[in-house]
Amino acid sequence: MRLQTLTKVPESGTFKVEDLPEWNFDGSSTGQAPGDNSDVYLRPVAIYPDPFRGAPNILVITECWDPDGTPNKYNYRHECAKLMEAHKEHKPWFGLEQEYTLLDQLDRPYGWPQGGFPGPQGPYYCGVGTGKVYCRDIVEAHYKACLFAGVKISGTNAEVMPAQWEFQVGPCEGIEREYCASLLLRILLMFKQLVINSGSPVSSSTVSLRSLVPRSPSTPSQFQVTGTELVFTATSPVRRCANLVA
Repeated sequence: MRLQTLTKVPESGTFKVEDLPEWNFDGSSTGQAPGDNSDVYLRPVAIYPDPFRGAPNILVITECWDPDGTPNKYNYRHECAKLMEAHKEHKPWFGLEQEYTLLDQLDRPYGWPQGGFPGPQGPYYCGVGTGKVYCRDIVEAHYKACLFAGVKISGTNAEVMPAQWEFQVGPCEGIEREYCASLLLRILLMFKQLVINSGSPVSSSTVSLRSLVPRSPSTPSQFQVTGTELVFTATSPVRRCANLVA
């Protein structure tokens, strides 16, 4: 799974999808374009409130397009959006779930004993307490981030293996909210320096996440992870690019 994030300072703090500019990045660095024609263009498709840096910051989900005006080969969302538009009168509902496993910096499931394995399954599924579940602070922070961003997250639970979790989104119409929920989780893990391993239906080669930051002094951030605690604090807008590969 690969996530690219970019930060840009707009002239105005008022945002609509149709007002946002098209942007681009070097697709040869992400395996999305050849080196001799590497521009990949980002077309905004959805806006969400930024739960990490707070209002008036926003997160923008974009599609990837090639210089010739065709969808990038990894842009699976484009065809899905065409089908959704063609059948919108039916108002289909979707309910999706995402299972994932949190890995430590040694690529082992977080909390597993070094050189060994946890006990047999049984106490971990929907478990509570020390030795049964790990990284609940990440799960709770992700849940709060989704609620703040307007994602219709409907539940979470620990899974059958220690460090394995699941969240559910829906029922809802459209195709954006599962993208946003998955990407919010990956941004959150950058703060914790953890890695996610999942069979995600979302390919972040298909969608890039762009953050637009208005011209302002430090802005209140709703979510910041320090150690194992979720704290509320004021932070300055992030100015760097981040790349997380898992």
